[in-house]
Amino acid sequence: MRKLTTAIACLLVFSLVLAACGGKNNSNGSSSQPPSSASNSPSESASAPASDTGDSSAVDPTQLKATISIYYPTPDQIEKRALEDDKIKRFNQVFPNVEVVKSDWQYNPNEIGIKMGANEAPTLFNTYATEGKFLAEKGWAADITDLYNSYDKKDQLNPILLDQFNIDGKIYGIPQQGYVVGTVVNKKMIEDKGATVPPLNWTWDDVLNTAKAVADPSKGIAGIAPMGKGNEAGWNWTNFLFEAGGEIQAIEGGKVVAKFNSDAGLKALEFYSKLKESNVIPADWALGWGDAVGAFAQGRTAMVIAGPDGPLDQGLNQGGIKPENLLVYPMPAATSGGKHTGVLGGDFLVVNPNASKDEQYAAFQYAVFDYFSDKGLESIEANIQDRKKDNKYFVPPIIQYFKQDSEYGEKVKAVYNKYDNVYQYSDELMGLLDGKPEAQFNTQDYYAAMTNVIQEVFSKKSVNLKAQLDEAAKTVQSKFFDQIKVE
Repeated sequence: MRKLTTAIACLLVFSLVLAACGGKNNSNGSSSQPPSSASNSPSESASAPASDTGDSSAVDPTQLKATISIYYPTPDQIEKRALEDDKIKRFNQVFPNVEVVKSDWQYNPNEIGIKMGANEAPTLFNTYATEGKFLAEKGWAADITDLYNSYDKKDQLNPILLDQFNIDGKIYGIPQQGYVVGTVVNKKMIEDKGATVPPLNWTWDDVLNTAKAVADPSKGIAGIAPMGKGNEAGWNWTNFLFEAGGEIQAIEGGKVVAKFNSDAGLKALEFYSKLKESNVIPADWALGWGDAVGAFAQGRTAMVIAGPDGPLDQGLNQGGIKPENLLVYPMPAATSGGKHTGVLGGDFLVVNPNASKDEQYAAFQYAVFDYFSDKGLESIEANIQDRKKDNKYFVPPIIQYFKQDSEYGEKVKAVYNKYDNVYQYSDELMGLLDGKPEAQFNTQDYYAAMTNVIQEVFSKKSVNLKAQLDEAAKTVQSKFFDQIKVE
């Protein structure tokens, strides 16, 4: 398995440094796929529990008594549930008096307030990369800085991910995996039409021309399926905004100012309008993440925009598409020579601030239990082997919780390289990826506003694109950005 090289890791870190104020966003339209729990194996150097006295080294883990509820994968994630069950069993061998309760709640930004208010949120729950600032400011994520500082492997965590939950120098989340949004392409669908497969260093024109060559509306076949329902639509479109050189917002004079109704924003929306006019998107364009990825796996569209691992997993293991016919592309550059900028995001675990100190400690230890361990490698390898027995493929995330060039990263890479059912990301792809974090403030509300605009473009003819952008920016500015004071 070819992981992120040191060069691309540096590029991603550089993109993060350039991001406005180094802050994080307050919600997300989608992840690369529905957030998933990390599942490797036990940390053999689990430190002692943090009692209410604050002394994290005074209590034997075998004496810690607590009950924690944890994020548990959805029923469709059979392999991940099996891994989580094994992890719970091993965790209880180290922490025999900690009861681990499986929670079926999947993070939803529209539900977290209700869950917190009713004290029903799990002790350890999953969330998106964009939620750091939002959860921290609302008091819905525990400040785990002390737990982080006492973690002996903290220096090996991937800063590309960790930085997104570093709010004003305090840590509020535990990284699991990350992604840079790209485009997954069905090579066979293109070749079956006698069309030329575009180069990885592609442009918007290449996307449009490829989509035109493949689309067959009479048979329900689309060339590309941009998401058009839910906040995923705004999330998909933001990649094109970034590629055109645009920004979502800026901080000017202590105020947050909408910037997406710029010339770059208009250029990106014009491209979406071209896709619609060219009849290359699905007739039923109102697709959320699952709809669009499902259409791709079923061969009803040749291209889909997402974090690569989700479409790859469904295409390989549900759609039966051969790995040689699935290509991962970076997002296309607006013009030749431009950057292939994609939204940088990821999955995190957050500790409930309403939990006791011992419960928070136990939750943190559970979250990192498998990190950097030999048992973790064994668990990964067992997962790959189980998938191979079932004639299924293992698709790693592009960005892992650990540094890619670390000693542990090399060990993971060596495991991947032993098997032919591990999907291989190309070195050329890694060299082209350019990750850009999302907005610092009110990402969810911005996505929702842009989703309304995109639905106008996809459903109507002769839409005044600039007017639509200006109206969306005005709405986001007055309802949300104007309420923010930046110190």
